[in-house]
Amino acid sequence: MSTRPAKAHTLTPADYLKKILTARVYDVAQESALEVAKNLSRRLHNTVLLKREDQQPVFSFKLRGAYNKMAHLTPAQLKKGVICASAGNHAQGVALGASRLGAKAVIVMPVTTPALKIEAVKALGGEVVLHGDSYSDAHQHALTLEKKNGMTFVHPFDDPEVIAGQGTIAMEMLRQHQGPLDAVFVAIGGGGLISGVANYIKAVRPEIKVIGVQMDDSSAMMQSVAKGQRVALTDVGLFSDGTAVKLVGEETFRISRTLVDSYITVDTDAVCAAIKDVFVDTRSIVEPAGALAVAAIKQYVAAHKTKGETYAAILCGANMNFDRLRFVAERAEVGEEREALFAVTIPEQPGSLRRFCELIGQLPSFGGGKTPRSVTEFNYRLSDADQAHVFVGLTTGVKGESSKIATHFTKHGFEAIDLTHDELAKEHLRHMVGGHSALAQQERLLRFEFPERPGALMKFLLAMRPGWNISLFHYRNQGADYGRILMGLQVPKADDKAFAKFLLTLGYPHVEETKNPAYRLFLQR
Repeated sequence: MSTRPAKAHTLTPADYLKKILTARVYDVAQESALEVAKNLSRRLHNTVLLKREDQQPVFSFKLRGAYNKMAHLTPAQLKKGVICASAGNHAQGVALGASRLGAKAVIVMPVTTPALKIEAVKALGGEVVLHGDSYSDAHQHALTLEKKNGMTFVHPFDDPEVIAGQGTIAMEMLRQHQGPLDAVFVAIGGGGLISGVANYIKAVRPEIKVIGVQMDDSSAMMQSVAKGQRVALTDVGLFSDGTAVKLVGEETFRISRTLVDSYITVDTDAVCAAIKDVFVDTRSIVEPAGALAVAAIKQYVAAHKTKGETYAAILCGANMNFDRLRFVAERAEVGEEREALFAVTIPEQPGSLRRFCELIGQLPSFGGGKTPRSVTEFNYRLSDADQAHVFVGLTTGVKGESSKIATHFTKHGFEAIDLTHDELAKEHLRHMVGGHSALAQQERLLRFEFPERPGALMKFLLAMRPGWNISLFHYRNQGADYGRILMGLQVPKADDKAFAKFLLTLGYPHVEETKNPAYRLFLQR
C-alpha cells in the first residue's frame, strides 16, 4: 500500500503552517541552537547566524521530516514497515525514526555505498538492502519492494509530511531570533528543506527573504524555476553529495517557484572556504551541503555590498567523509582567494631564482595597506636549458589580487600566467610538475625541513655556492611550523666536502635521498 499524498487537493501555505505547527519531530530531533558566527560576522560587516542542524543525533536535519512522515502513519502501516532509498542522511533519519516507533525499516542503498554509511544505518536499526550502482537503481528497487511487501515509502523530500517536518527548523529560528532578519539561506537538493522553511517564514514573517542555494554543477531547482517546469539534469557534481539531485520533486518545485525569493549557485572552492569559515567559528566540520548557505551569504554580501544586515544560514549536515578533508583544506584558501597560483617562466641562469624570490618579497599590496607575502607552494623541475617553468602559490590579502600579481611579475621580466581559477592546474597539474630530466647531471636529492618563517629560502639561496644549481624544488605549505621541501642540487663530485660543510652550517634538518629507489625510478635519468 502506497502512502504518497493524493493530488486532489493542492495544499495552501495555511495548510502547511498548520502541518508545521503540529509536526511531530521532537521524539527524535532536538531544537538546534541558533548561534552568531562572530568571526564571519566581523569579516562581512553583517550579522551571520548559524542554525546548527549539524548537531542533530544523526548529524543532519533529515530525521525531522522522516520521523514526521512515519509518526503520521496508522498502526497497521507501521506494522508492515517503511522503506526508502538513500545512501546518505535520509537513510539514517528513517532508520532512527522507525526504531523509535517500533517499525521495521528497509533502506535500499547502491552497492557502491561506503561501508561506513552502511554500518551507520545498521547501528540505528535499519535493514540494508544493496542494489544497483546508482541512487536511481536503488530508488526503483525500493519502489518494487514497497509494492511487493506492502510497506510505506518514505520519500526524502517530495511529501507534505516530510516538508512539514523540515519546516520546524524555521519555526525554531523565528522563535530563537525575534529581531531583524533580512534573509535566510537554504541549501537545495530535492527541495524538501527549503519548501518547509519557505512555507513557515512567508506565513509568519513574509518580509524575510528566502534564498535557495545550489552547487553550480547541481542546480536542478534553479534551472527548473527559470524554465517554469521541472528539468531533469543528465549529470550532477558529487562533491556536495547531499544536494546532488538530478530531478526535484513535483510538490517542492510547486512551492519553491512560488515562495522562494531568489537563488544563488556556488562553486566547489567557495564551499571549501565556507567549511573552513564554519570551523573557525564553531570548531565543527560540516559536510559540503552543510556549508552551501554560508558560501552563499559571503557571495551575496560581496555582490550587494551590504552592511549591518542579519542573515541566517542553515548548517544542514555534518556527515563528512574524513578522506575528503584533505581536498577541502587544499581548496579552501583558493576559494577564499587567500591564495593565488601562478605559472612563472624564469630564465635558466645563475641567480634567476634568487631574483624571483626577492621580487616576491617586494610585492606591493594591490588592495591597500601592507600585505605580508608567504610562498605556499613552489614546484620546479629542470627541463630546459634556457627557461625554467615554475608552479608558485602565494598568500594574498584581498580578492582579485592574483591577476595584478601576475601582471607585476611579467612587468619585471618573469612571464606569469594566473592559474588561481584554473581547474586543471588546481586539481592535477600542481601534483605533476617533475619527472625525468636529461639535464640534471650530478644531481643529489635531499629532503629538508625549513622553518616556516620569511627568509628561510633566501638564507638557503644566499649560502649556496655560485657553481651549484637547483634542478628540482618541491614545497607545499601543510600548516605545520616547518616546511617539508624536496630539492635536487647539481653539485660537482669535487665539491662533496664543501657541500657537507654547507649543510652543516645551514642547520636545517635534512635526509639525503639520492639512492632512494623511488627517486631513481621516477625522477632520475
